[in-house]
Amino acid sequence: MAEKRSGQTVVIFVTERSGDDAEGYAAAAAAMDALAAKQPGYRGMDSLSADGLGITLSYWADEASAIAWREQPDHAATREAGRGRWYNWYRLHVAEIGRSYTWSRP
Repeated sequence: MAEKRSGQTVVIFVTERSGDDAEGYAAAAAAMDALAAKQPGYRGMDSLSADGLGITLSYWADEASAIAWREQPDHAATREAGRGRWYNWYRLHVAEIGRSYTWSRP
């Protein structure tokens, strides 16, 4: 069961992939997932994709942690590669989670 996320910062990354270099994209995504998990303030991630559209939510202890992730050199380089190769477009939103709860079927 996911932890409650109230008070955390969420980075919402919505994308349309170009379809180019699928293997390179998969390798970069796996590397970024592993790298993010090692960053101070990292609290988790949820992601889904279908038909070239993707939504990734990364959770951070606070906005400073999210900004540090944005500025992390390997992440910045991969972001630039994504702009040149893997994405037609993306939207990024940053918000503070005011309320959070989970439910799962028993």
